[in-house]
Amino acid sequence: MEFRLLGTVSVETLTGPLPLGPAKRRSLLAALLLSANTPVSVARLTDSLWDDAPPLQARGVIQGHVSRLRALLVGADAEAYGVELATLGDAYVLRVPETLIDAQRFEELLMLAREQRGPADTVLMLKEALSLWQGPALSGAFTGPPLRAAAHSLEESRLATVEQLARTYGVLGEHHRAAALLAAETAAHPLRESLAAELMLALYRAGRQSEALDRFHRTRRLLADELGIDPGHELADAYALILRGDPGSGEPGPVPGPVTAPVPDPAPAQASSPGPDRTADPARAAAQDSAGVTVGAVGPTAASPVPHPPHPGEPLPVDLLPRAPRGFHGRAAELAALTRAAAGEAPVCLVTGPAGVGKTALALQWAHRSGALFPDGRLFADLRGFSDAGEPALIDVLREFLLALGVAPRRVPESAPAAAALFRSLTDRRRVLVVLDNARDSATVRALLPGGSDCVTLVTSRHRLEGLIASDAARPVPLDTLEADDGTALLAGVLGEERVLAEPVAARRLAELCGGLPLALRVTAARLAGRPRWTLAALADELADEQGRLAYLDVDDTGVAAALRLTVQHLPPDAVHQLARLGHHPGGHFDPYAAAALAGTDPVAAAAALERLAAAHLVAETAPGRWIFHDLVRLYARGLDPESAHEALTGVLDHCIATALAAADTAEPGGEPCFVLPDGYRRPAAVRDFADRAEAMRWLAAERENLALAAVAAREAGLEDRTWRIILLQWPQVVWRVRDNWTPLLELALDSARAGKDAYAESRVLTLLGWVLTEEGRTAEAAALLERSPVLAREAGDPLGEATALINLAVVQAELGDLPAASENCTRAVALCREEGDRHTEMLGLQHLARMRLTAHRPQEALDCALTALDLGPEHEEAVRRSLLLAICGEARLALGEEEDGIRLLDRAAREAEQAGYDDGAVRALEALSRVSARAEYRRRYDEALRRLTAQS
Repeated sequence: MEFRLLGTVSVETLTGPLPLGPAKRRSLLAALLLSANTPVSVARLTDSLWDDAPPLQARGVIQGHVSRLRALLVGADAEAYGVELATLGDAYVLRVPETLIDAQRFEELLMLAREQRGPADTVLMLKEALSLWQGPALSGAFTGPPLRAAAHSLEESRLATVEQLARTYGVLGEHHRAAALLAAETAAHPLRESLAAELMLALYRAGRQSEALDRFHRTRRLLADELGIDPGHELADAYALILRGDPGSGEPGPVPGPVTAPVPDPAPAQASSPGPDRTADPARAAAQDSAGVTVGAVGPTAASPVPHPPHPGEPLPVDLLPRAPRGFHGRAAELAALTRAAAGEAPVCLVTGPAGVGKTALALQWAHRSGALFPDGRLFADLRGFSDAGEPALIDVLREFLLALGVAPRRVPESAPAAAALFRSLTDRRRVLVVLDNARDSATVRALLPGGSDCVTLVTSRHRLEGLIASDAARPVPLDTLEADDGTALLAGVLGEERVLAEPVAARRLAELCGGLPLALRVTAARLAGRPRWTLAALADELADEQGRLAYLDVDDTGVAAALRLTVQHLPPDAVHQLARLGHHPGGHFDPYAAAALAGTDPVAAAAALERLAAAHLVAETAPGRWIFHDLVRLYARGLDPESAHEALTGVLDHCIATALAAADTAEPGGEPCFVLPDGYRRPAAVRDFADRAEAMRWLAAERENLALAAVAAREAGLEDRTWRIILLQWPQVVWRVRDNWTPLLELALDSARAGKDAYAESRVLTLLGWVLTEEGRTAEAAALLERSPVLAREAGDPLGEATALINLAVVQAELGDLPAASENCTRAVALCREEGDRHTEMLGLQHLARMRLTAHRPQEALDCALTALDLGPEHEEAVRRSLLLAICGEARLALGEEEDGIRLLDRAAREAEQAGYDDGAVRALEALSRVSARAEYRRRYDEALRRLTAQS
């Protein structure tokens, strides 16, 4: 058995890796292994498993993961290896021999390397230590702050070991091997000065002095462009040594132990040439850099050929490319996709994406990296398809291309068709790259396509240009926004790692507020670069103000709002109207029904408008009929028509009510909780139809966050009557996932009901909230709320509401041990339901009355109540309730001594719950089965249901 942290977190056994499951379970294992044989508190585990505020049930989730991990270890015969996962009070400890943990063996090998007398033996130890690494440390785990710090420390130790191995190779005279080792690491860590210095010395001692000096100048420029600093003493000393022609001692330094995050050395360069002019305005300079800068490894990859410089005296090929974007890192997947797309015959590669996402930067980066593929030249034209200045005349673009290809000015044709024909003829047998930036339509691109089968055309556009895909087989390479970690790294590339490391939480918050849009991140970095005394947290607080965020994301003539305005001005009026109304949508995603409610149209017209907006990359379809748009686009859209905010919001709130009513009625027929529609209600032009309960429940689950945001927006707008309805209409989902933190939302509904002085609403909300609190174990709070609910229902003339309130109050009373009062209230509730002819609520009352009879050791009465309840509902309805009633019947039969029937009914209850996806009910029934039967199947199904519950958490 082996525990691995240096790569993907895993447990290797003789039969293969253990199936650890979700990332949080790997995080739990990593946290325990990093503190092996030492108790780790639940609080520290919580920090490791959640980045933000943990859920209310965090402790239960951790317990579930520990239980599953312990079972996996026991099943792998961990005890034979001396491995045990134990509980010690409020902590867990993983007892394990340190020789079984790869990170511990790594440290042990480093210690052995220090003790070797000869460099050859040191090399063997260091290579053995590095061979334990199989990827970035703690991969595959969700890394909260403690685990991120541990992964960083492990990576620093690995890099220091690589440097030491290279120095030891130098002592042995194997400088070429040292250079090869360091070149790979330097490409991945281009700003690590110690790596670059070691590589320079290795190259120099291998007789490659020019490469060593070139490495220094490349690193110096990178440090100036990315961090605004000069080389530190390590680089400067290596440079001076090479200039003096001093071969150096090559003696290895100490073998590294664990290290912490590096801080760039502020010492000035001792032998470097002067850096770039620092007097220029850094904010303007940063903003003028490419808006599409991304993050990751720098330098050519295996998939992108490295251009070789021409020999002295050889004429340079045609090259109209602008300079390569400064600070471009990563986008490895997209660069590789471009390389694949460019491999065909006369390919047209199409980079698409929203404004500011970095299309131009990606295209230029690929073009510069791939120069060796195009010995006959690289052409570039900005077609200004989304510019205030307007598009250039086609003949002007062609004239520039032809002149670059050597055509005399007087021989350039005057008409665009003739010039295009000459351009195709000249490129017919050449290998040329043509970059067409900011194209607005397919027709313009077609006129500029080269003629040669070995030519490549690279197009960037905010539109999808589907016509070009259809007519010229253009291969799309869509570009998306950056993840938060990549956005943080982009900020570090401009501001310097030390400034970002000083405020890591604020840096991540800035990246999130910029929505991963490189243009917004670069503008933000420009503002900070020009103001070294500003804190990242202060700017994050400013950006958090939605009203001013777009204004803050402008520097000189570069800004998000300007880029979006140029896109929107080319849209038809109906699409602009739809975009403006979408800006007032309170949720995170929308469908054509919601879009129609916002715009006052119908779903067909809304869907057509959404397609136009998607073609312009202003919205994106994440699933069939499900659309989202970027936060910054939402802020811009909101400002297009601010006067329509109230009308649009009311429309979408009424859409939420109408659709939720349809979903609740389909999911639980006869259980409608709020049949009176609010004053001024506007029925949408069309309401979604649900085929069955499963579809309705899927919609309620998918729309939970949207509905919560809609309720909050309604409350803020003073629309109390809509607030509590939108929340209460989710009751089928509340029942289904009762322990899923519904309390805050229900408390908002209660506040709204009381603000509107609506006794009916207050009673209904109190009833549901009290039941949720009961299920959460907060019975005293639940009792205090539920005492008031039946009284309010009677005042409002709501007998069915009174019955439900009495049932929930009875449940709390039973929990508190007052079974007589609980039975009396349940009996009253059943009588009210029979008077009103409501079989649905009567079934609920009988279910709880049966449970109370069972608790009071009256199994025959419990069985009679449960059977009566089952007779009230058809077989296909009430999957949750049927499972619970069958479980009661099974337990009652067991109590009556009828073991065979009891086991059969409990098994049936568990199977119906499993088939319906009701894992909570399955756990309850299978737990009861496990108490009376030793069958392994029941334990296995119980473990599986519990695992599903844990995974949902």
